[in-house]
Amino acid sequence: MSRSTFSILPYINRQKVKADGTANILCRITVDGKSAAISTGISCTPQEWNAKKGEVRNARDSGRLASFLAEVKDKYNSLLSTNGIITVEMLKAVLKDKDTAGKFLLSFGDTIVEWYRTAKARQTFLHKRTWQKNLRAFVHSLDKDDIAFEDIDENFGEEYKLFLKRDQGRIDSYVNHCLLWLNMLMYKAVDRSIIRFNPISKIGYEKKAAPKMTHISKADFIKMLSTPMSDERTELARRCFIFASLTSLSYIDVKKLYPHHISENSEGRKFIRKEREKTGVEFFVPLHPIAEKILSLYNTTDDSKPVFPLGEKKDIYLDVHTLGMVLGISNKLGFHASRHTFGVLMLNEDIPIGSIAKMMGHADITSTQVYAQVTEQKISSDMDKLIAKREKDKKMAWLSHHATFLGGFAPPATWANHRSVLA
Repeated sequence: MSRSTFSILPYINRQKVKADGTANILCRITVDGKSAAISTGISCTPQEWNAKKGEVRNARDSGRLASFLAEVKDKYNSLLSTNGIITVEMLKAVLKDKDTAGKFLLSFGDTIVEWYRTAKARQTFLHKRTWQKNLRAFVHSLDKDDIAFEDIDENFGEEYKLFLKRDQGRIDSYVNHCLLWLNMLMYKAVDRSIIRFNPISKIGYEKKAAPKMTHISKADFIKMLSTPMSDERTELARRCFIFASLTSLSYIDVKKLYPHHISENSEGRKFIRKEREKTGVEFFVPLHPIAEKILSLYNTTDDSKPVFPLGEKKDIYLDVHTLGMVLGISNKLGFHASRHTFGVLMLNEDIPIGSIAKMMGHADITSTQVYAQVTEQKISSDMDKLIAKREKDKKMAWLSHHATFLGGFAPPATWANHRSVLA
């Protein structure tokens, strides 16, 4: 039996551009000369569509389209193997059956989570998977295996919020993350024309607590500098924490630091130029002599390997946690405190906030201003202590001066000791 002729051609529906400027990407399937069109569920702007190659220019949708086309080929081969014959109508029917899964919340969310897994964004994938598990638990609590998007109304979001807080005891920030995930799925469903609008768009989020900026003091930083660890893993954590405190690098930026990221200017001054792994924003930071010394202990020549032999995030965080307890700095020290420490130390050294933003890879100074608030709070606290000390000293002086008018009463000798302690 001769094999059927088969071809697939993705194209953009330029005749129906949506209000957001995007158009649906369709796929023309041809089997033995007969054709049929089917929606891929993906959309992009006409400018993002490469007609010659039949692909999207942005990486995210390009990957999704490649997965869809691979699925079409797989379904074609499966049908051909099972039935021996195949028609374009048969293939379209199978693909449409598959497409109905996109009409349901959980199956739709599973598809998005799977994309994050294949995109190798591990930490993001783990977060999304957790939020999807919570959403699944809620839908199952309603005695449903899944729920159609068209059956979701404005009460769904409020009920989900109540479920997270009352039944699962989740804190406000966790609840907000779960609600953001649900809202994202709803808006993606709107984008793919599964529903006309997002019915939970006006859901109220929990009040966000003021951010707690964890950093270590200059005194504690000096203590860390002067206290090497005998354990090899903890010593690596100490050096990387110090290095990050002097360069502003996050854990993932330290882990993915390679020799080619380190350069030297005409004056012999070394610096790091790299894009932040989290945001893609470039940062530039000259190397402090101590940071240079730490670098010299590790790989700075073989560009096939990273500079530091760091393990998994959970391991380095455990080692930093141990380091904090051993040094008596904190029993909850995390690696990211090093980045915050950099911001605070730089501001305390009167480095301009714009320069700090560039070194930290902030897109603008809004994020950097958080560190200014931390230093302002510290200055305010120190001033309050100074005022309180002055008031005590004034009171002591007044009592001493007027002792003779109080029946010969004189301040006890210990008062003088108290004054020396307060001075």
